[in-house]
Amino acid sequence: MVKIFNHYFHKLTLLQIFFDLGLVVCAVVITVLTQIPGPASAPVSSVVVTRAMFFALGLIIINFSLGLYDRAHSRTVGQSTARAMLSLCLALPLSLAILRMSPLLLDNERWFVLVLLTAAALMLVNRVHVIHAKSRMMMRTRVLVYGAGRRAELVGKTLKKSDPNVDLVGYYASPNETVKEVSAWGLLSTEKSLTDVVLEHEVDQIVVALSERRGGSMPLRELLDCKLQGVRVVDIATYFEITLGQIRLDAVSAGWLIFGEGFNQGIGRTLVKRLFDIVCATVLIILSLPVMLVAALLILIESGGPIFYFQERVGLNGRLFNVVKFRSMRTDAEKDGKPRWASATDDRVTRVGRSIRKLRIDELPQLFSVLGGDMSLVGPRPERPYFVDKLTQEMPYYAVRQSVKPGLTGWAQVRYHYGASVEDSAEKLQYDLYYVKNHSLFLDIVVLFETVGVVIMGKGAQ
Repeated sequence: MVKIFNHYFHKLTLLQIFFDLGLVVCAVVITVLTQIPGPASAPVSSVVVTRAMFFALGLIIINFSLGLYDRAHSRTVGQSTARAMLSLCLALPLSLAILRMSPLLLDNERWFVLVLLTAAALMLVNRVHVIHAKSRMMMRTRVLVYGAGRRAELVGKTLKKSDPNVDLVGYYASPNETVKEVSAWGLLSTEKSLTDVVLEHEVDQIVVALSERRGGSMPLRELLDCKLQGVRVVDIATYFEITLGQIRLDAVSAGWLIFGEGFNQGIGRTLVKRLFDIVCATVLIILSLPVMLVAALLILIESGGPIFYFQERVGLNGRLFNVVKFRSMRTDAEKDGKPRWASATDDRVTRVGRSIRKLRIDELPQLFSVLGGDMSLVGPRPERPYFVDKLTQEMPYYAVRQSVKPGLTGWAQVRYHYGASVEDSAEKLQYDLYYVKNHSLFLDIVVLFETVGVVIMGKGAQ
């Protein structure tokens, strides 16, 4: 894994991005320059490269938003192909925009657009192939789990499910573990030392996943020897943070949160985030104003007023504020006065409300809350005081979410489906903790791009 601005990317993902970038740039440059006479090609070569780079970067952003760089997925080849076709359709207006930007005078503009789309098609064919092809041995990571209890079993299951580029070598049991919950076939012989086993199996990474660490259960000297030999050694909390982009409640401790890196809330970061929020919210309000006007009109036609729905939510440092949305439920949705979770088959939702929820249009009025400073574009989802009080009592570290402004979208929202229960809130909290610990302008931009993909594909809306 490679850490860029506090966010982790798999090295294979970065290699794929650079390969796709080079593929498109080379295809466009070679094809265009072959159509220009030899002496005249030199002055325009830099212009061609620049325009090709713009097109390639735009296409990579589209692919990223559509999840075509995801390492782990449950999509079929057909589903990935459908996303690739959507990406190609979005590449058409992008190619036309690049053509208008270009100072080159080409005899056949249609031919130039065709070249761009052909380069995009080559990239997308490669994308679908890479997603579903088994990675080569040289690009795979061999992982050994130190431990054989419940935590080790959890790590093993996550490894197999989350990263197709990992080979699980096996489990090396601690001498102090009396109960082994992993499969017997996965247990490595403890007759040899940990260092010897690591060398024998050519291990690249060790994940320490012990349920009990007292009484000399960790061979610190051997783990240090392995690290000195180039083997990466991580604890279970760090492993989940790097691999899944979440801080697991069943693996983290207060000491790990306190003494580890992250949770940078400096004034510089605050000012940059606020400026970013103001600029982006203003642009988005201008662009989405026609959509908001249509949504307001449809709500009035279907069920009359009110158009907006105001509700008290908990914000930064526990401060209460009113969040505003387009009304998507009946006016008597909570006539008994008791707060309830929204569900996928909620009969309180109107027909127009179901549509605007699916497209996330009901959230657009919150852009004014972003301008006002109560919310940010990216952050944990703002919850109602009733649920905050309940969840704070039931979940450790839930109040940590309130150390940053709540967001219109967030890391948890793009990584996990709509929360409709205490269990869902626990899952989303693990992503929120990751965001609070590692938030940066770069991660905010990543979340915004992924949000576009979530809206386009209609994932998680209720």
